Amino acid sequence: MPVDVAGAALGGPFAELLRLVIEGSKRVAMFSGQLKEIKSTLSSLEPKIKEIDSLNRELDKEQDTKDLKEIITKGQKLVTESLKISNLNFYKRAMYSKKLGGLNKELLRHCTIVMQTQQSTDILNIRTEVRTMSLEIKKLSLREPLKSLSGAYSQVGVVGSCKVPKPRGEVLGFDVHLRELKPRLLKDGVSVIVVSAPGGSGKTTLVQELCQDKVVKEKFKDNIFYIIVSKAPNMEVILQKLLQLEDYAMPKFQSEVDALNQVEQNFREMGPNPILLILDDVWPGSESLVDKLKFSLPDYKILVTSRVNFHSFDFNYRLKPLNDDDAMKLFRHFAFKPDEKHDIPNDLVDKVMKSCKGLPLALDVVGKSLCGQPVPKWKKRVKDKSKGLPLFQPNDELFSCLQSSLDSLDDIQTAGIKDCFLDLGSFPEDHRIPATALVDMWAEQYKLDEDDAIVNLVELYKRNLVDLVVIRKDASEADGYYNEYFVMQHDLLREFAIDQSSLEPVEKRKRLIAELSSNNFPDWWSEGNKQSLSAGLLSISTDETFSKFNWGNIQAPEVEVLVLNFRTKNYTLPTFMDKMHKLKVLIVTNNGLHAAELSNFVVLSSSSNLKRIRLEKVSIPSFGLSSFQLKNLRKMSLVMCNISQAFKNGSSKMSDVFPNLLEIDIDYCDDLKELTDGLCDLVQLMKLSITNCHKLSALPEGIGKLINLQVLRLSSCTDLKALPETIESLSQLNILDISDCFRIRKLPIQIGELHNLRKLYMRGCNCDLPSTIRRLQNLRDVICDEETADQWDSFKSILTDLNVTVRKEDINLKWLES
Repeated sequence: MPVDVAGAALGGPFAELLRLVIEGSKRVAMFSGQLKEIKSTLSSLEPKIKEIDSLNRELDKEQDTKDLKEIITKGQKLVTESLKISNLNFYKRAMYSKKLGGLNKELLRHCTIVMQTQQSTDILNIRTEVRTMSLEIKKLSLREPLKSLSGAYSQVGVVGSCKVPKPRGEVLGFDVHLRELKPRLLKDGVSVIVVSAPGGSGKTTLVQELCQDKVVKEKFKDNIFYIIVSKAPNMEVILQKLLQLEDYAMPKFQSEVDALNQVEQNFREMGPNPILLILDDVWPGSESLVDKLKFSLPDYKILVTSRVNFHSFDFNYRLKPLNDDDAMKLFRHFAFKPDEKHDIPNDLVDKVMKSCKGLPLALDVVGKSLCGQPVPKWKKRVKDKSKGLPLFQPNDELFSCLQSSLDSLDDIQTAGIKDCFLDLGSFPEDHRIPATALVDMWAEQYKLDEDDAIVNLVELYKRNLVDLVVIRKDASEADGYYNEYFVMQHDLLREFAIDQSSLEPVEKRKRLIAELSSNNFPDWWSEGNKQSLSAGLLSISTDETFSKFNWGNIQAPEVEVLVLNFRTKNYTLPTFMDKMHKLKVLIVTNNGLHAAELSNFVVLSSSSNLKRIRLEKVSIPSFGLSSFQLKNLRKMSLVMCNISQAFKNGSSKMSDVFPNLLEIDIDYCDDLKELTDGLCDLVQLMKLSITNCHKLSALPEGIGKLINLQVLRLSSCTDLKALPETIESLSQLNILDISDCFRIRKLPIQIGELHNLRKLYMRGCNCDLPSTIRRLQNLRDVICDEETADQWDSFKSILTDLNVTVRKEDINLKWLES
């Protein structure tokens, strides 16, 4: 079918001529040969015609194509007349046969002219770039990002990047969609374009690939900005990102209106260069968000991806499933390794490919699941598909494929891996899930060692059921430190996991996942007040509109893992927690920008079996003022929290509140300036990690009381100036990490008393080594920079088993794009 370019300088007449030729070749047998030749010639000309029209619109200038227009117009008349000739009029048949042949030759000769015309368009494009160069030079005077001396970005990591991420892997099968969407993006007068399709159709991939197009990049240059909106958008975060485009310092604004005005002014200053804002994954109800970002600016466009059509905007492009040819290319890319010989019959490959209904995610998941599998496995896939009813409408085929992928996890000899996948639905959509949170859940739920939990996570990553992002690579993961590991899951896979967890009646489900807005509760919630629920995992997500005083009183005595996701300035732990006597893991995550006040800690007094707590982005009062005791708590994780008061002694000593606490993990807690002696009372501690706390300037002398400490991590505490002399009392310490503590100029001489020290991480810490290092006879591994490595050479003759590894900085900031 011809591309719809009606109204363009050449596109309209050209499309009409092609339509007449195609119609004539089917209806009139006596000229079918000549018309098919003309059709072939027109098809070869079509891309050039489209490029000329596209660039003409972009430059607001029409090239001299008068001769080509005349040929097309004459061709339309000639083909129309030839369709009216009778089979019995031999004279006219011969004459028009000759004329049609001449038309084809004339079109072929003009191909050369078109090529020359295309070269002239390149020259015009260069002139356009030169014309705007002076304005671009101003833009290049951006301020340098605010960095700490250790190289880590301050605050930027909280908000994220607006750079358009490149598509994952090779992009196949989107050529038709790109050709159809690109002219709309470049067309004047269209301010909001919506790309809509069901989940898993490749909307995001299409848009990301479109932004890699040469003409699109030349038009918008560096003014292409990318924002993930998701189901529950946070307008404050979106505005923060847009205000951070040129100034990496965290911007401030008084109100939403003030922020919108600042964004509009920033965009106006970027002019007259065109601007493209991409809003990815916009859900129903968020149309107002798009409207707020519509500014009256010349050549400013918004490109939206969504699962639904928004008819209120300028143009909706429905992304259709891939045709069989493109789908087969994509499927084979995933199902077969390059140059691999296989014995899978083509008809079997065709049946499996067609069962995916042209949806890219299904082609990806199913193809990878069958890669390297024998013929019986392929036959089983086809047979299983023919048995069951679809799970959903209209995405039944996609979810059937995902069901098959999930069922394949049963073949893995790894405990609980299918349950691990289903647990991922406990976290909000488009959320970076910390690997350590998953480890806490799975270690207690499924009795897994922490390393086994990570093995399950890696297996899910290999099977393309999650994305695994590692922010920073070093050797510390070998010691069970996974704070730099995060999991991302496609929203469709998350929905699938939630659906699978909801197949049984509510009272029998293993996990319950509730997303609450305002005071709207699912039916089972009110019923839960009357009947007992048997779920072992309960996840509750709330937004700003939810009333914290209206929890109700559900009966869930079997819950072992409670996941609370919220976004508000103040949050009260649910009162019904006092009946969860089997609770082992509590994960509380604030998804807002700033730390929230967390209250009702006293409800934990009933959780006598609680073993792990993870709190993220909350303000914590003094534990010493609490009247409860968590005698079985083994691990506490505090991430981006306000904790300056948390460990100060009140009426209770920390050792009385947490008598058996073995591990504390404190990460990105900016208000932590010094450790209190209250924490040092926890003499039973075996692991203490205080990382990325940039204001921590000193460790207390009382740290020497932690005589059972085996692991001490202080990495990226950039204000820390020294290790206390009492460190010599840590006789059981075998791992010490002071990486990126660059203010530490020398190690204390008492470090020589750490006779059990086995590993020392000191990358980014160029400090002097005392002579007492020679006493560390059990030291086996040192990870450092080149400057420090030279000092260690002098000890190698004494520490004969020592291995010194020089590590270069390897920081992955791609996760910010999410």
